[in-house]
Amino acid sequence: MSDFYKTLKGVSQGIYKEKMSKFIAIAQPAQSAEEAKALIKQISVKYHDARHCCWAYMIGTQRDECLSSDNGEPSGTAGKPILGQINSFGLTNVVIAVVRYFGGIKLGTSGLIVAYREAARTAIEAGEILECHEQATLSFTFPYLAMNDVMKIVKNGDLKVLEQQFDNVCFMTIQTDADKLPELRERLLSLDGVTEKE
Repeated sequence: MSDFYKTLKGVSQGIYKEKMSKFIAIAQPAQSAEEAKALIKQISVKYHDARHCCWAYMIGTQRDECLSSDNGEPSGTAGKPILGQINSFGLTNVVIAVVRYFGGIKLGTSGLIVAYREAARTAIEAGEILECHEQATLSFTFPYLAMNDVMKIVKNGDLKVLEQQFDNVCFMTIQTDADKLPELRERLLSLDGVTEKE
């Protein structure tokens, strides 16, 4: 299992033209299937006059959740080639939608596969690919008296504080690289009064 994954930094676009048909591909990062679907919906609304809006997404650091749609094109000619490009580049947490403006000349099955594949590829290549480290979070409570010891560990660790609350009983949620979390958890929980919160 790798702790690293590749995704896109931001939105990128590619255009492919074939026999007067125009394919506009929009690639962008998405953290969940819900977010990917919402982005696809936005794109189909923006390009509402296009004949088709075909798409594919891959979600999860283990690249274990994916879906694609031919959106009215012949089965397997659009969604699969788009997903194929996501796989070729080894990306995840990404969604690509390709809108097609029909030029009046049919491309045939193989022509469509090439067009959707190439449009997706140009969108990916126009963007910036990031290598990210898988993240994990830890939420814990601690007595106010343990504050100095806790803060020493937190300040020296390579982590981000997502949430904190200081009272008689303090609360904190931290985020760090997934492979560093077990050691960090052990160090924090060895302190007096520190308990992990579900």
